[in-house]
Amino acid sequence: MNITRRGFASLAATPAIARAQAGYPERPVTLVAPFSAGGAADIAARTLAAHAPRLFGLPTPPVIVVENRTGASGAVGTQHVARARPDGYTLLLARVGSSAILPATDPRTPYALDDFTWLAMLDENPFVICVRADAPWRSLGELVAALRDAPGRLNFATSGPATILDLGVRHMLASAGLPLDAAQAIPFRGGGEALTSLLGGQTQFVGNNLGDMMGAIQQGQVRALVVSGETRLATLPDVPTAAEAGMPALSALAGWNALAGPAELPEPVMAAWGRVTAALAGDADWLAATRRVGSVPRILGPQAARAHVERQLTLYRELARRLGLA
Repeated sequence: MNITRRGFASLAATPAIARAQAGYPERPVTLVAPFSAGGAADIAARTLAAHAPRLFGLPTPPVIVVENRTGASGAVGTQHVARARPDGYTLLLARVGSSAILPATDPRTPYALDDFTWLAMLDENPFVICVRADAPWRSLGELVAALRDAPGRLNFATSGPATILDLGVRHMLASAGLPLDAAQAIPFRGGGEALTSLLGGQTQFVGNNLGDMMGAIQQGQVRALVVSGETRLATLPDVPTAAEAGMPALSALAGWNALAGPAELPEPVMAAWGRVTAALAGDADWLAATRRVGSVPRILGPQAARAHVERQLTLYRELARRLGLA
């Protein structure tokens, strides 16, 4: 039997790790958010950290510490979890960009689907294109017309070439028949910084997860021009869908949050998180907090969560090929 060094080490450690899980969790759990503070990944991680502990049903609720490990379009934090000890004390708030778009579009990505234990899908987050509230464009059509009239004059915020902030905008440009350089990409570390750049005038529009933008939309700081999905959102009844805005190709774009750990997590850890995430589906406080930031709760168990990520990998491989990015 051929066993890699990593596999041998894992086999050797398994009995000790399994014994250590009897009272899991017995110490703080680190939940890695691979993007910057204030963005959709950070918000989702902190929402989970605030509500999950009481659902373990332990006399003393465990502590979940959110750690922002940023860089390389989310790859730094994601790789950190892939290489962590598989004992349940280092977990990942997995994101569409770092866990699907990046490995689907960049062969240099230092991890793959099988490097993780997929514990649950948590929610989906619609894709929204926004401008500042005082911008002259009041519809997606007007923004596209401005890009066509003056190619390269307007800037948009990106959190890396393999994130939904970047790929979503380029998909929009291609769908409108514009060259991919019709707008200039300005890089930032995450969705929160992208919003700050829009408010500060460094960028003129942003394609982002709704969770990053909802507060600014509700406060009247930015204007949402279009939102992905098949129907209008109850929280944004005046914002047209992609199809209504004349760009149905954007309908399928959406961010998402999932919970994952290193490969070969012990069964007690998986069982504990299975109970917790199942309870989240009926937890009024977590549901309300998730919806408040523009996300749509969607709890899926381990097998369904993994299947979702597999489908996303296929989707973004095909999209990257169509856009000439892969």
